[in-house]
Amino acid sequence: MAENNPFPGENNTGHVWDDNLRELKNPPPRWWMLAFWASVAFWVGYAILYPMWPIGQEPTQGVLGWSQMKEYAEGVEQITAKRAQFEEKLAGMTADQIIADPGLKEYTLASAKVLFGDNCRACHGSGGAGNPGYPVLADDDWLYGGTTGKIQESIAAGRKGVMTAHEKVLSPVEVDTLANWAVQMNDTAGAGGSPEGWALFKSKGCTACHGEKANGHVVDLPNGDFVSVGAANLADGIWRFEPGGFESAKHTILYGVNQTNVPGTRDAVMPVWGPDPTRGGVAKLGPEEIKKLVVYVHEFGGGQ
Repeated sequence: MAENNPFPGENNTGHVWDDNLRELKNPPPRWWMLAFWASVAFWVGYAILYPMWPIGQEPTQGVLGWSQMKEYAEGVEQITAKRAQFEEKLAGMTADQIIADPGLKEYTLASAKVLFGDNCRACHGSGGAGNPGYPVLADDDWLYGGTTGKIQESIAAGRKGVMTAHEKVLSPVEVDTLANWAVQMNDTAGAGGSPEGWALFKSKGCTACHGEKANGHVVDLPNGDFVSVGAANLADGIWRFEPGGFESAKHTILYGVNQTNVPGTRDAVMPVWGPDPTRGGVAKLGPEEIKKLVVYVHEFGGGQ
C-alpha cells in the first residue's frame, strides 16, 4: 500500500482508507506534550507524597503520612471541640430547661436530627409524620402523655401497651356494637356515640383502661398531665391503627394488642433505648442522647 501512496511527499504512514483517509506522522502539539510530561511528574510526586503502592495489606504511607482516616479523625476532633461548650451546659440541664434556652434548644435540635434519623425515622417517619402502623409524633395525640417527662419514659424504658382479645368474651352483636360506637366517636371527635355503645363500653369494663370519657386518661392530674396505661384515645378523631373504620376497630376488639398466642393480634411495641434488663443493663443510647431526642420529639409540635 505504501508503494501506491496517492499522496506522495506528505508526511503520512502510507496507510490510506476509503481513498483519502490516512494516518499522518506529525508530532503532537507542544502544549499537549508539556501537559503529558507534567501529568507524569505529578504522578511521580503524588506517589512520593501520598499513600500509593500496595505492599501486602497496606499501601506505602508517603512522606507526608496523610490518610483519609487521619483526616477524618482530625475533623471529628474539630467538631467535638466546637460542640464541647454546648455539651458541657447540656449535661447539667433538664429537657425543659434546654427548651427554655433558645440558643441551646437550637443546638440540641440540630444535634438530635441525626440521632432521630438513625434511630427513630424508620418507624416514626421524617418529621415524626409516622410510617404505616406507627404513631405520629407531630400531632397532639399522646397515648402516655406528651410532657418531656413522659417522652423521656417512652424513649428510655420503651412501651408495650396491651389490650385484651375479646373474641371469646363478647358476642358478635356486642363486637359490632362497640366497633360502630368507636367509629361514631371517631367521626364526631367524642361528641357522639350511641347510648347502646356507651352502655356496653362501661358494662364490659372498658373504662378501666380507656377512662370514663374514653379519652385514654385513667386519672387526670391537676398539672394538666394524666395517668394512662397506653390505651387509645377513642374520642380524638385519630386512629391508632390505620386505615381505621369499622373493620379496623372490629379487628382490634376481637384480637387485641400484643396478645400472646392470639393470631391476628396487633403488634405495637416501642423498643427500650435506655438500660435494658434483657440485655444485661446495656443501653442503645446514652442519657444525653435520650435527652436530646426528648427535646427533638417535644418540639415537633405536639408536646405538652
